[in-house]
Amino acid sequence: MDNLDKENKYLRAKERVENIKKFYSNLLSYILVIGFLAGLNYYTDGWRNPWFLWAAFGWGIGVIFHALKVFQWNPFFNKDWEDRKIKEYMNDENEVKNKTQHWE
Repeated sequence: MDNLDKENKYLRAKERVENIKKFYSNLLSYILVIGFLAGLNYYTDGWRNPWFLWAAFGWGIGVIFHALKVFQWNPFFNKDWEDRKIKEYMNDENEVKNKTQHWE
């Protein structure tokens, strides 16, 4: 059982590192693309109509939500909450199973 716990911890840690890498890749893409669009916007009309901000705001919201998920900043539905709920439902299922077996 100890090896299984270590393996599960390793897999969860590896998954978390992969998610963080994906976030930083997304953030870098955001910075490069929005920077390019800002330069293009300046080149075409000299900031008279800053249309690149629409893309920056839209994609920026996505980046913010990605960061919230990756760094587990959600106080309501984080990984600890998921684990507690899974254990709760498993215990409830075991109790129901034990009650029905008692009457058989």
